[in-house]
Amino acid sequence: MGQGLAGGRGTVSVVADSYSLENVLAGHDQAAAFVEVDGEHAVSRAQLRQAAAEAAQGLSALGVKRGDALAVWLPNGLAWLQLLAAAARIGVLIVPISTRYKAPEVRHLLQVSRARAIVTPTHFLETDYAAIAQSLQAEVATLEHVWPLAQPSAFMSFAVGHAAAATAGHAAAASGPRTGLLCCFSTSGTTGFPKLAAHGHASIARHAAHVARALDFRPGDALLLMLPLFGVFGFMASLAALAGGARIVSLPHFEPEAAARAVQAHGITHIVGSDAMLEAMLNVAATDFSTWRRGVMADFAGLTETVAKRALKRGIRISGTYGSSECYSLMSFNDWNADAAALGAAGGVPHDPEIEVRVVDAETLKACAPGEPGEIQIRGPNLLVAYLNNPEATAKAFSADGWYRSGDLGHVAGAGFVYLARMGDSLRLRGYLVNPAEIERCLMGCAGVSGAQVVGAKVAGEGDVAIAYVTGVASLDEATLLAHCCAQMASFKLPRRILRIEEFPSINGPNGIKIQKRVLRERAQVLVDKALGQKLES
Repeated sequence: MGQGLAGGRGTVSVVADSYSLENVLAGHDQAAAFVEVDGEHAVSRAQLRQAAAEAAQGLSALGVKRGDALAVWLPNGLAWLQLLAAAARIGVLIVPISTRYKAPEVRHLLQVSRARAIVTPTHFLETDYAAIAQSLQAEVATLEHVWPLAQPSAFMSFAVGHAAAATAGHAAAASGPRTGLLCCFSTSGTTGFPKLAAHGHASIARHAAHVARALDFRPGDALLLMLPLFGVFGFMASLAALAGGARIVSLPHFEPEAAARAVQAHGITHIVGSDAMLEAMLNVAATDFSTWRRGVMADFAGLTETVAKRALKRGIRISGTYGSSECYSLMSFNDWNADAAALGAAGGVPHDPEIEVRVVDAETLKACAPGEPGEIQIRGPNLLVAYLNNPEATAKAFSADGWYRSGDLGHVAGAGFVYLARMGDSLRLRGYLVNPAEIERCLMGCAGVSGAQVVGAKVAGEGDVAIAYVTGVASLDEATLLAHCCAQMASFKLPRRILRIEEFPSINGPNGIKIQKRVLRERAQVLVDKALGQKLES
């Protein structure tokens, strides 16, 4: 594409010199900013700003200064938002850490970020987080402070003297709030320990403001937060809600019934999550979703079109999207007036006119024609500044002409783009580049199939072969499924095998439940290797 793609319109006025977290939280003083679904720990926007100012003073008085890294190993709660807003005031980098991480993973992020301090719960998920963090101090040279919180859902308290607080407050104000790094997000870590994609303060605030406008967040609206703040998906959805004057309603753990009840109880207008999460919510019987106005879903389970279609029947518009730790979540949305197939597709049109997207041949950088698959590449103010303390990875992430190489397969569609798959998930079948999602959609159209995943296995002398896994009724028959595919697709796209399994291997990641195609790919390779060995022996 090569040119900026205009986005949607909403109620948020985006002004070039207003990109700061201070302005994201400005105004509507008495309006609620955050509340837990049970009604506990409800605070106004003014109270959140005041708590952030006190934390900025307290952190400064404790020696945390501009340019330092502060690790936040906390579940969702007021302390998380307070520390983020405080860090923005004094120029400190927040390093979010997943509450599911174990000691080796936490150690890695502390070492990479060179964190000076870490804030943890005393106990969470039956784990002594504080003890783990304290044990890591001996292994991480930069880690000077471990601050355990007994109640992360409440604001963190800072006991500093008035003189120290005044001095720290003056230093915080003098440092300037809008420059420098503010937060970094872990990459998927599929090839080893994760990298940290670092983003600037103004960039984060800008993206939040544009998302708020595109999703039409308004004062009085409510976002149901079902995703953790330590992941970029939940993080950016929450900041966008605040930028639009809406409140965050936090659900500690995702359960479809609890989420559905929260919509009714709190008048939820916006929900962001994976396609599987939203599908599960729509399955909750006798639920009044009349206040639910807009939703956004990530394509983690191949259910986006199904979810969009079911939601439209209930008057809810749920758009597909695109994003990553490197370019933020919620980077693009589809036309809200489109039909279910177009509305639910992953990708869309970037909402910020300065975000540029192109689809090119990954090797030659030659632009692909509309509909022709290639690598999605991005340029704009939403991109990472760098992989933190990893210049080699940063250099590899960009093309020779300065575009971020996403590693994602997609194609141009109208004014936007469509995400198809990770480049490593695409298949070369008999010389043709095939998107596995195409075969999955075909299988989903067969009676009795509730889910489909297609992966590739390598056969010497032949290349890729497609192996399909399906879930659904116990009577699913491979021959019947193959005949269905044969009637719908070219012969070179047909799966070599179609196997029924009870459930797909999955992981509950920071952005929701995600199917582990890697595991399915490994199973498929074992299957193919075994079949080839038996053939050779016979």
